[in-house]
Amino acid sequence: MRLAWGRLQAGAREIGRPRLLFLGSLTVGHLVVHWYQQLLSLVLPSLKADLHLTDIQVGAITTAQQGTSSAATLPSGYLADSYRARGNLILAAAIVAFGLAYFLMGSAHSYGLVLVAAGLVGLGAALWHPGAMGSLSLRFPDRRGTALSIHGVGASIGDSLAPLIVGAIFLVVSWRLALQVHLVPALVVALVLWKSLGAMSQGPGTRPSFGSYLGGIRGMVTNRQVLAVMASNALMTMGRLSMLTFFPIYIKETLGYSSLGLGVYLTLLYVMGMVSQPIMGVLSDRLGRKAILAPSFAAMGLLYLAVAFAHGGVQLGLVIGALGLFFYAILNITQTAVMDVAAEGVQASTMGVISLFSQPFTLGSPILAGYLVTQFGIKASFWYAAAAALLATAILLPVRFKRAALPRPGS
Repeated sequence: MRLAWGRLQAGAREIGRPRLLFLGSLTVGHLVVHWYQQLLSLVLPSLKADLHLTDIQVGAITTAQQGTSSAATLPSGYLADSYRARGNLILAAAIVAFGLAYFLMGSAHSYGLVLVAAGLVGLGAALWHPGAMGSLSLRFPDRRGTALSIHGVGASIGDSLAPLIVGAIFLVVSWRLALQVHLVPALVVALVLWKSLGAMSQGPGTRPSFGSYLGGIRGMVTNRQVLAVMASNALMTMGRLSMLTFFPIYIKETLGYSSLGLGVYLTLLYVMGMVSQPIMGVLSDRLGRKAILAPSFAAMGLLYLAVAFAHGGVQLGLVIGALGLFFYAILNITQTAVMDVAAEGVQASTMGVISLFSQPFTLGSPILAGYLVTQFGIKASFWYAAAAALLATAILLPVRFKRAALPRPGS
């Protein structure tokens, strides 16, 4: 661990000030994005109780968010690849979408409007991630894993702080008011990002022609490494969505914790990623992506099983903290493994291709998990997540990974 941190510090000195400032701006923006994304898991128990929803309807809220995100990620990636200098507008629009989503959700007294709001949460994620991660991949081809993992640290901070702080706020003010007020900081942050990032030229290269763009996509989806990563990622997403949908219900309804208690557990699920992500990024650049992905997927499968058997309190907290080492951090390594073999002109679109591939499998996953919960009890959602993660591990093991870095940019 000390060696990895030492390499991280040395790498930061070599990056150069302009690239470092660019990375810092996007990392802070990513913190805000995940603060807003995390609100959905936190508010699901309140929505279920207030609107008298079934477990399947709760699962459909996550499906609406995930479905919109999956459908919009490829068009968003194409825009980011084609109009790199306008990336600041795309990223600012992402933050505005989050603010509007929670204003609507806090005002909603019908299930249909909740689904629309959840879709806007998905749209915000789809607008942010391809543009931000694609630009970082182009700016840091020599340290792609490290840069994307540092960007992911911002996400872990947002994911860790939001449940704890907003969970405490829910004890003081109405959850509806707390969500509605989130529109104001979203507008402020969007304006700051739009101004600070300016003309966001994202690395080398010119706007690709549509033909070359399609050629880049075709080359990516016929690559064995990409196919294996996309298949395993689909399974991991299925398990992740089951966990995010029903773990909050388990904490509040089965174990009887308050919103603040739920916030503490959700914070544990993400806070360890602040430490693990940069270390995983450095090690993946040094040892290869598969050396990080396969053991992490296997560990997550075992830890999902442990969630089902752990008692509440400290024991469950330790399991969730261990799961948090991988829960978000591993997503960046998965994305990096695809970007490693993707052409320069489709870097931002890699997320869209992954989402499009995963969509047929992941969209129904929360609803399927809801059905399993209805038939077999809440812990079935964790068994389902464990099975998906272990199958994802098996898919990766026979595949040999390669890396083809883009030309090194100037600092």
